[in-house]
Amino acid sequence: MSLLAALPTEIPSPSVGVWHLGPLPIRGYAMCILAGIVVAVWLTQKRLEARGHRKGVAIDISAWAVPFGIVGGRLYHLITTPQPYFGENGHPWKAFAIYEGGLGIWGAVALGAVGAWIGCRKNGVAFRDFVDAAAPGLAIAQAMGRFGNWFNNEIYGAPTDLPWRLRIYEWDTSAGRALVDAQGNPIVKGYFQPTFLYEALWCLVLATFLIWLGRRRQLKAGQVFAAYVMGYPVGRIVIENMRSDSANLILGQRVNTWVSILVFVLGIVLWRRFGRLEQPALPEPVTPAEPAESTESTGPADPADPADPAEPAGPGDADRVGEGSHGGDSTGTAPEDPAAHEPADGLNHTARRTADAERPAQR
Repeated sequence: MSLLAALPTEIPSPSVGVWHLGPLPIRGYAMCILAGIVVAVWLTQKRLEARGHRKGVAIDISAWAVPFGIVGGRLYHLITTPQPYFGENGHPWKAFAIYEGGLGIWGAVALGAVGAWIGCRKNGVAFRDFVDAAAPGLAIAQAMGRFGNWFNNEIYGAPTDLPWRLRIYEWDTSAGRALVDAQGNPIVKGYFQPTFLYEALWCLVLATFLIWLGRRRQLKAGQVFAAYVMGYPVGRIVIENMRSDSANLILGQRVNTWVSILVFVLGIVLWRRFGRLEQPALPEPVTPAEPAESTESTGPADPADPADPAEPAGPGDADRVGEGSHGGDSTGTAPEDPAAHEPADGLNHTARRTADAERPAQR
């Protein structure tokens, strides 16, 4: 009983979400998003290297995917929750205040995929290889990003008295800190279900499952990503209906619930589609180029070299066996030597075709 009594009976929230280094504001929300991006890119790079891709390619592709994803996430939020920005008494300029929260994962993944496709094209990486490598890291980045909501005292559920209840303060969004009473103490709004934490834990479970799935099952390229597209909405539908923040409704359900259902169906379509496609070619290993040997003479023939094909035939050469196209029997004819028609590099036509077929296509 003493051990149970020592356990915390609530999860505190930060009373400050912004710190200032001189004129520079350091926002907890932004730091969580950035940390998630760093971890996701690092893990994606490790998984790409295991597939034979070069070092640094994940950073090159992410230079396209991340900005597209941030813009897409913000556009999704503005489209599905326009009232605070463009409704009555709204503040349109706050549409650019990403640091206050408001990035929709669906828009981030959709437009981020477009940026990733461009980056893959520019760096010679198969798009399905990249999204497979990126899927677990993307789920981990979402988990870390949810702690940005914790810093902003947002994304919580109904009031509760559970031992893991979340303390939420009355919040000044523009200042990025809790409102305080006359004594300077932060004002507690109440205790609620920590839905931000539930979603973070679900994303970590999903990331673990995706890594396991890719190692233990023989899948086609793109199917790990399709599993992510199917898996995330399963948890999101449950957690979405636990949230107490205001949201637009369609037929009595939150917009994100309907979008989650559609995304789950999209994941099924992608799984089946990718399962029917051929595997992309493996990346061609980078090896130093070797100069090809030339069999053609670049200078005058050496008359002293008996093996030189440029040596002029003498009167008695017709009697030498193996020196020309005819042998030295009494009739002056002999069977053709097959070696005389082989290429100078020693490969016959069949061997040359085999070597070409074994060389992976360059992408």
